Amino acid sequence: MQAKDSNPPDGGYGWVVVVSAFMVMGLTAAVLKTFGLFFVEIQQHFDELASTTSWITSVTIVVFHLGAPVASSLCVQYTHRTVVITGGLLAFSGMALGFFGLNMVWLYATTGFLQGLGISFSWTPAISIVSHYFSKKRALANAIASAGECAFAFMFGPFFQWLIGQYGWKGALLIIGGIQLNICVCGVLMRPLASSCFLEASHCETETPPGNGASRTDKEDQSPIMPKTFNWMLVRRPEFVLYAIFGILAAMSFFVPPLFLVPLSYSLGIDESWTASLLSILAMVDFGGRLLCGWYANLHVTKTIHLLAMAITLISTSLMLLPLANNYLSLAIFTGFYGFFFGTTVAIHITVLVDVVGMPEFDSALGLFMLIRSTGGFVGPPLAGLIVDMAGDYRAGFYMAGAILVLSAGFLIILDRLQQRKIRGSKIRTKPEKSTLPYPSLHILKHQ
Repeated sequence: MQAKDSNPPDGGYGWVVVVSAFMVMGLTAAVLKTFGLFFVEIQQHFDELASTTSWITSVTIVVFHLGAPVASSLCVQYTHRTVVITGGLLAFSGMALGFFGLNMVWLYATTGFLQGLGISFSWTPAISIVSHYFSKKRALANAIASAGECAFAFMFGPFFQWLIGQYGWKGALLIIGGIQLNICVCGVLMRPLASSCFLEASHCETETPPGNGASRTDKEDQSPIMPKTFNWMLVRRPEFVLYAIFGILAAMSFFVPPLFLVPLSYSLGIDESWTASLLSILAMVDFGGRLLCGWYANLHVTKTIHLLAMAITLISTSLMLLPLANNYLSLAIFTGFYGFFFGTTVAIHITVLVDVVGMPEFDSALGLFMLIRSTGGFVGPPLAGLIVDMAGDYRAGFYMAGAILVLSAGFLIILDRLQQRKIRGSKIRTKPEKSTLPYPSLHILKHQ
């Protein structure tokens, strides 16, 4: 049986799905975010260059983004539950096989490729199914789910460090892989929406309403929950193209501040212990920003695309001001502003994507958006590094990131104008024609 996608439950079992997605975000994105703790251990073990060792994380990030459209396509053909469980098994396999640590190529293939594919197959359907279960509360649900990345990253830092100290980096990989098997449990809890009865307690899809000879199921079977094929033609839609360009520019900027924050603090003469606390501040305010923005967006006071444009503008402002810091306190304050508004952006950008393409095309759009956005993540850090080298100052990287974000906000404004114009055009086309006849009775006779 099928449930109308236009009338998701907006609660009930949907909150179980949100908690499951929260866990998946932590067991995937947070693991990737804190994997740098293994960097020095692996580098020293194989006596390799830093650039050679860094390819492990690079391969993971590349496969994570490239695998997104594949994961979305599988969600369309099968179910979100099946893909998430598959992703959990792949993530576990990547870490467990990495335990053997034969050589660097082996780690590229295991903790790089398999882990990246597992993260992609888990993260993509987990964030997608939340949007299927919620409509009015979609922004809040997405914010809570995405906050799992911040909460787990905050805990995984000291925990992973302890595991490495107790069991070595190989043993730590095996244990983390075992922990990632919980992704499969979360996947089992992600019940397909179409298999459930989400109408009122006394009414189900199989019931026949009074005075209607057709069953509710027969009617709703005509409106399936998702398309049967992956829609690659979204790249021809101007609205999606504009939002994808925004995604590329935003990704070019978002990867830069975490990369240069620590070196900038060192250049200011800040102690290492205080510098480490900046990352904790970043995680905490990011977490708060996601939840607060999700709550506010749920009030429907401001259009989500307007809220996103404001958040992007405030992020760019904080990045422009951050290089003005000359001590720990001012640097911590500007870092907090950046982290908070970054959290608000992450909380609602998926919701805006749903508004742009519509729920029937969302699974395809999410995969394509992740694939296209990845180009910004690949280009941004090297470009910022080149500018820093030319300027001889880490502050230049923050100025570059802020300027690009201002440009990305411009594409959001253009997208909003395009959507408003289409809405006005549709209202004009559907507006009933006024009668030119002097009397209503003559108007009636004319149509008889």
